[in-house]
Amino acid sequence: MSVFATAPLAAATATSTGEAVQFWVLGIIAVIGALCTVLMHKAVHSALCLAGTMIVLAVFYLANGAYFLGIVQIVVYTGAIMMLFLFVVMLVGVTAADSLKETIKGQRWLAAACGLGFGILLVAGIGQASLRTFNGLGTANAGGNVEGIAALVFSKYVFAFEITGALLITATVGAMVLTHRERTERARTQRELSEQRVREGKHLPPLPAPGVYARHNAVDIAGLLPDGTPSELTVNKTLRARGQIRDVSREALENLRALERRAEERLGGDREARDVPEAREPRESRDREEENAQ
Repeated sequence: MSVFATAPLAAATATSTGEAVQFWVLGIIAVIGALCTVLMHKAVHSALCLAGTMIVLAVFYLANGAYFLGIVQIVVYTGAIMMLFLFVVMLVGVTAADSLKETIKGQRWLAAACGLGFGILLVAGIGQASLRTFNGLGTANAGGNVEGIAALVFSKYVFAFEITGALLITATVGAMVLTHRERTERARTQRELSEQRVREGKHLPPLPAPGVYARHNAVDIAGLLPDGTPSELTVNKTLRARGQIRDVSREALENLRALERRAEERLGGDREARDVPEAREPRESRDREEENAQ
């Protein structure tokens, strides 16, 4: 009887070849993404690496039968929260130089202490985990995956759930405090800015719009000067640095030459048409005079 009793347990704890390959491949990717999140110099790259790690975790959830958690991990955390953080970082423009300035005294030591405490709690929780007896996914999801998660979140782990929510709110407020910059000087008015331009003698009128004389109004097309050469003042500096400017000066010059040729041909045809009647009139007048003389 003991052999038949231990057979289901051995089958449940055994790992197939596909599961092992999936774990080792995705596990390595998740660890690399987590390390890149911490070690990357640019905040945008760190956010992208963290988003990749979250997607790998969602695949793990789906593979283990936690379909609700997998979908929530992709839709809520990766698709909403992480993309929101990414857009905020891109708009604020946090650089590596900003990390050298501490807006709160001792925040690095406090962050290191919190990380160490979290690591101790994580190791203690993993050490207390029981791998010998478990109910299995069939028992946990007897009434459905959503119902099973709700029963655990709002009964057994309600305190941890509330603490996690408070931690996320604190992290959001902390991110707002760290990215907030106090203005140290009064903002100049439009009149003061215009007076400064007059004193400096640079760009007194507004900058020319992109695409002038180029028959295109796109922002990546430089405006053309009267001689047909592109003007660097008509395009954004960022697009110019990236090399994303389209040069249409040759096309515009060719169109201008073609227009001039057509205009010359048309003017030449009108001149010939006017010259022909002028040549006929003297001949007709001479013929009349000869007839009258006869």
